[in-house]
Amino acid sequence: MARPAYDEFCRQREEFFAREQGRGLGANLVLSPSEQRLNQYVMHLKQQELAKGVENPYELVSARHFFEMLDRINESPLFRLIQKMPKGGVLHAHDTAIGSTELIVRATRHAHLWQSGSIPQTAADPMPVYTFSRAKPTAEGEWRLVADIRSTMGDAAYEAAIRKMFTLYTTDPLNEHRDINDVWRKFMALFICFEPMVTYRPVWEEYYYGCLEELLADNVTYLEFRGLLPPVYDLDDRKYTPEEIVQMYVDQSEKFLRANPKFAGVKFIYAPLKFCDDSTFDGYLTLVQTLKARFPTFIAGFDLVGQEDLGRPHTDFNERLLRLPAGINFFFHAGETNWTGRRDENLIDAILLGTKRIGHGFAAIKHPVVLEEIKKRNICIELNPISNQVLKLVQDFRNHPGGFYFSDNYPVVVSSDDPSFWCASPLSHDFFVAFMGLASARADLRLLKQLALNSIEYSSMEDEEKTIATQKWTAAWNEYVEEMLKTIPAEF
Repeated sequence: MARPAYDEFCRQREEFFAREQGRGLGANLVLSPSEQRLNQYVMHLKQQELAKGVENPYELVSARHFFEMLDRINESPLFRLIQKMPKGGVLHAHDTAIGSTELIVRATRHAHLWQSGSIPQTAADPMPVYTFSRAKPTAEGEWRLVADIRSTMGDAAYEAAIRKMFTLYTTDPLNEHRDINDVWRKFMALFICFEPMVTYRPVWEEYYYGCLEELLADNVTYLEFRGLLPPVYDLDDRKYTPEEIVQMYVDQSEKFLRANPKFAGVKFIYAPLKFCDDSTFDGYLTLVQTLKARFPTFIAGFDLVGQEDLGRPHTDFNERLLRLPAGINFFFHAGETNWTGRRDENLIDAILLGTKRIGHGFAAIKHPVVLEEIKKRNICIELNPISNQVLKLVQDFRNHPGGFYFSDNYPVVVSSDDPSFWCASPLSHDFFVAFMGLASARADLRLLKQLALNSIEYSSMEDEEKTIATQKWTAAWNEYVEEMLKTIPAEF
């Protein structure tokens, strides 16, 4: 085959490039003149940041661990611009890890909180145990009122210790969290430690409402969150039922929506642990049906959570899951692994079970038929890039499979999973990392806009709710663009 003339080669290259760029996420969006001007500034900031990494790869924020670059990210003009951006909804987050550690600090100020054991000084030290009680707990341990510990340590010192304890953040993450099992043990220990603190009813309601406030402050206006529904209690030794706990969520959500009409809504995915015996699993299925019947518009569906590599495979549950009524939707975690030919095969089960979305989908890139079915069935992949790095699936964000999903317009959203544990905002940090690390250097404002729109499209809202949510988001987006244009340099 004869080589083309150089002019023809250039024409072919331009055509080739246009075809490839035209397949990317957001490529079909047409920006208004105002958006185009803002886009020029966004891309100026992005290229400035990327240029630092070309000259000195150690300075590239997307190539290093999030903990190492957190301060740099927080100081970035592009990050601040993304913070102010209306980002739509969070579709993948877990109940007691959405809110910042400040909400946990606030919980320690409540009366009647007891602590057994000391706040760890090293990674090898055991975590303390907490509970709320009018009288000194009778359980084994040397119990002290947190109010007394605060008096001894000083409020500032105690609260600083709490902030440090309830996060995986470290200045040396690559060595302190040596492998996936190690970091997952520490991760689960955080949930176990503060669960008796946040499941005290006054804190439970205060914490959840605070989560909604923090989401809105981060310019997120919709939430679908997963939860285990752990037992909630009060000082009278009352243990609340799962139905009563969901009612608390509903009541606090409605209270928040009345006070904040810009917020589009909240829905809940019942997501218990996959580390269970068959009898416990059967109880899960009974409960989700009860909850769906009682709260049909609040309960979005069902999922199973926990470290995928060590959890029971979907094949243990498929037969019974198929018996659930069609009105109960699935939103399965699947492919949250680096393995091929092991637990990653949960992706196949999730698709055949009819999952509406896939949590993480990190391993889907290794399964060509899975990828075909994701597009064919329009199954949304919930990307959580910072979570995937902290929990040891990827080190350099440029190697995250989300980059491939972006490049070929797969149905995706970006979410935050458990942002509290990595000192991240409810969504802005994940948006920044996705834009700077997963996405092409050429990906622009259209990608960010499409991600926000996708979070509405792939939500569990009914069509009428989606229409209203889109209208609210569009108004906020247009206002945001005009406000940003007032602040950018005149040359843009």
